[in-house]
Amino acid sequence: MPISYPVSAIPDAQVPRASSPVFQHLLDTYASETNKVIAVWRCFSDADLGWRPHPRSQSVEEIFKHQLLSERRFFGEFLSAPEPPPSEVLPAPADVERFIRRMQELATPRLTFLATRTEGWWLQAVPFFDVTRQRIWIFWRRVLHTCHHRTQLSVYLRLMDRAVPATYGPTADVTWKGADPTKSVEAAGRK
Repeated sequence: MPISYPVSAIPDAQVPRASSPVFQHLLDTYASETNKVIAVWRCFSDADLGWRPHPRSQSVEEIFKHQLLSERRFFGEFLSAPEPPPSEVLPAPADVERFIRRMQELATPRLTFLATRTEGWWLQAVPFFDVTRQRIWIFWRRVLHTCHHRTQLSVYLRLMDRAVPATYGPTADVTWKGADPTKSVEAAGRK
C-alpha cells in the first residue's frame, strides 16, 4: 500500500508525463522526494529553526537553506534547467511555512523541464564539479543528496523527541494496516 501523506505538495496528478516513458520514474521520484522533504519540514516549528544537536552541526534553518540553494545549483549549473538567480531562492522572512512553499515553487517547474528532456539529453556527459558525468547520474546524485539531508532532519526530530513521519515505510510513530517492515530474517526471506 503506498504511503499517504496528510498533505502532498505535488500530487501524483500534477506530475507531468516524460517525453519518453522510460524516464517517467525520474519525474515520479523527484516529486515523491520533494513530498518527503516537505513532510519532514512540516514537523518543525519556527522556534526550531535555530536548533542544532551539536555546536558543529548545522541548524534546522541552515539545512533548509542548503537544500534550496544546492538544488538550485544542481539543476541550474549541472542540468542546465532554468532557475531563478541565487539571490531569489531563499524566502524572506525565513519561517517554516515559507521554506515549504519555496521548496514546492522551485520543484514544480523543474518537473516540467525534466519532462521534455530526451534520452540523448539524459545520457550526455557534462561537467560536474571537477569531473564529467552523465546528466542522469547527476540527477540521481541530487536525489541521494536530498535523502541525506532529509534523514539528517529526521534524526533531529527524534533527538527533539518528536514524531518522525513515514517516508519509505512505517516508522515507530506512523504505521498502517498492511505495513510489513523487514525487521527479521524471516521477513527478509519472503518472496
